[in-house]
Amino acid sequence: MGSIQKRGANSWRLTVELGYDAQGKRIQEKKTVRIEDETILRAPGRLKKHLQDELKKFQFEIEAGSYMKPERMTFAAFVEQWINKFVRVDLEEKTQDNYVYHTERRIVPYFGHMHMEQIKTLHVQDYFEYLRSPAARNDGKKQPLGSATLVYNYRVLKSIFSKAREWKVIKDNPMEGVSKPREDDKKEMEVYDEKEIARLFEGLEGEPQHLRVLIMIAVITGLRRGELAGLEWKHIDLENGTLEVKQTIPKFKDGVPVIKGPKNKKSVRKIALSPNLVHELQEYRKEWRKLRLQVEDRWQGGEHEFLFCKLDGKPDDPQRLTKRWIEFHRRHGLKPIRLHDLRHTSVSWLIFKKVHSEAIARRVGHSNTKMMEIYGHIFESVDKAAAAAFDDIVVPFKRKEAN
Repeated sequence: MGSIQKRGANSWRLTVELGYDAQGKRIQEKKTVRIEDETILRAPGRLKKHLQDELKKFQFEIEAGSYMKPERMTFAAFVEQWINKFVRVDLEEKTQDNYVYHTERRIVPYFGHMHMEQIKTLHVQDYFEYLRSPAARNDGKKQPLGSATLVYNYRVLKSIFSKAREWKVIKDNPMEGVSKPREDDKKEMEVYDEKEIARLFEGLEGEPQHLRVLIMIAVITGLRRGELAGLEWKHIDLENGTLEVKQTIPKFKDGVPVIKGPKNKKSVRKIALSPNLVHELQEYRKEWRKLRLQVEDRWQGGEHEFLFCKLDGKPDDPQRLTKRWIEFHRRHGLKPIRLHDLRHTSVSWLIFKKVHSEAIARRVGHSNTKMMEIYGHIFESVDKAAAAAFDDIVVPFKRKEAN
């Protein structure tokens, strides 16, 4: 049993009756809801139904034991709700892991005991001062945390308190007035130049076929690590020399690959392959099929035929691809860069070769705006070189005028 009572211009109090205590006193739970939507406020029928729905939902939460008054809710209790109702529902797998990691690592241990309404902007400012001290480290090192860690903590806290405000748990967002920390130690992307790319391909000549194909695809197509891990033979058209990016494996969870399809049609992209890469893929396909036939009933890949997989058909963990790359560049004395930097190398090389930016963006799955954000400095240097090319015409012409 419950009731609805108007409290203000656009606020109502919901009351749920829970019987009587041992002294005969009525037990009630109350909650105030505000309605900002003018279309609901102007329609009495819709307004009545909306309030009744809110009352039913409130009553269900109480009976299920999931309702907690905002003023009684600790930060730790809210974070649990935030993870279950937002992080695990709306975010990508890797982002989920990162958000949970940072909340459990430092944020909850610091704020967990506090009630949500008690946390003010000054408390958040104090937290970032704490992060800038060696005391925030968990590894015993004496230097302060990197600025990238501070930025990620800022992002997570902003998400937590934004949801708390949206869900009416707090009235004011304590993140308002907190500036985003400067990320002054951000790792710059590294790429191979022409000589280093040549050395890389020289090193590949004596390597196993699967490793040659892995690194060649990474350099020539600019695929991300998860896209490499999720690549199957059905995505490759050797006759027409194209490859389609249709899925990704960002990580393994409990030993099982997390296979993610495209977010939308735009995220599926077709990439042209070079003749040399097509030839390598044709040879690798023959070798792959022989191994597949040898496995017979031990095959555990199901209908999937991943290019980079274990002998039983299960895909390689993305971290295993990184390990193979590290072992390769160390073996050949190449400059140590990340596997993801082969993607940057691919794009940088195309820019230097003056391939149109829209064509590059389509190839690597970026918008032109994103391309300029990441590779703007390279575009600028190429643009300056292009402008200087006119001196071949202008300088002789000026000399002629002077004479």
